[in-house]
Amino acid sequence: MARKFKMLDWVSKSVIYEVNIRQYTQEGTFKAFADHVPRLIDMGVNVFWLMPVYAISKEGRKGTLGSYYAIQNYTAINSEFGSMDDFKELVQLIQQMGGKVVLDWVANHTGLDHVWTVQHPGAYMKNEKGKFYERNGWDDVIDLNYYDGKMRTMMKEDMLYWVNEGGIDGFRCDMAHLVPLDFWYEARTFLDQRKKLLWLGETETAAYLDVFDVCYAWKWLHASESVVKEKMSAAEFDLLEKEYQYNFTKGCLPMFFTSNHDENSWNGTEYERYGDKALPFAERTFQLGGVPLIYSGQELPLKKRLAFFDKDEIPWHEGMQLHGFYKELIRKFKENR
Repeated sequence: MARKFKMLDWVSKSVIYEVNIRQYTQEGTFKAFADHVPRLIDMGVNVFWLMPVYAISKEGRKGTLGSYYAIQNYTAINSEFGSMDDFKELVQLIQQMGGKVVLDWVANHTGLDHVWTVQHPGAYMKNEKGKFYERNGWDDVIDLNYYDGKMRTMMKEDMLYWVNEGGIDGFRCDMAHLVPLDFWYEARTFLDQRKKLLWLGETETAAYLDVFDVCYAWKWLHASESVVKEKMSAAEFDLLEKEYQYNFTKGCLPMFFTSNHDENSWNGTEYERYGDKALPFAERTFQLGGVPLIYSGQELPLKKRLAFFDKDEIPWHEGMQLHGFYKELIRKFKENR
């Protein structure tokens, strides 16, 4: 069956770079990150995924700065990063240099003191005591109620705000499979009427692949780590890679990676997980025909876990030893697309 949504031509040529604004520079601002954009464009990056930029909840906040994913207001900028004008200037700079901007969207839950808790309490799931709750064990957030039509409308309108006001080119949808599939169809249909976007879903759930252009290759990541630890044979791994390539024909491209914000902070750097095989597997992510992802600092290389709830600057002073390595991988990748 044909896909409902048409992928933009540039999506299949994407090299995605995940930007951790907080940890990227000493200042941790949009303006400070802007200085790195020319370097990244030179490296060959053409899609910049910005981790959540919204105001972070104060109630239940973890660490000193809190989680990007515990949002207080979908249409307010985290002042830690700068202003809305600063955000717009960054988006415009990237686009003027030929890049695209994808914004992290967190649709499954909000922070404990999100503005909707007062403006529209029906937006949230409630337990038998009538209290907001979260079902996955994340105690700094509460689950949204997708049985509530008004909440769905508010969510779509807030997404549209970033398209209209921020000028973004797409969304990376956090834990997409925890949100009802019909909402993603609804949201994409709604936004497609305004602007065609890239839709990247943090999911590998088969039913969701029709609505997203790019999905996470979690099985590949875990299998590659298993090969390094000799828990999976090379033959089994080769078969898995062939399965990915067969599934490309279904229209949703897998995103291959050896690190991202979750892996780095919670499971360890690629050097902890892959050892001396880190670079060969990084190279492999560019050879499989999907979409490769580079996380902030991998071009150093980054050999430390970045704190998630506190300031922890990427050590750029150590020098970017792998800029040329990634530049060559990206050059070859684009030649073959």
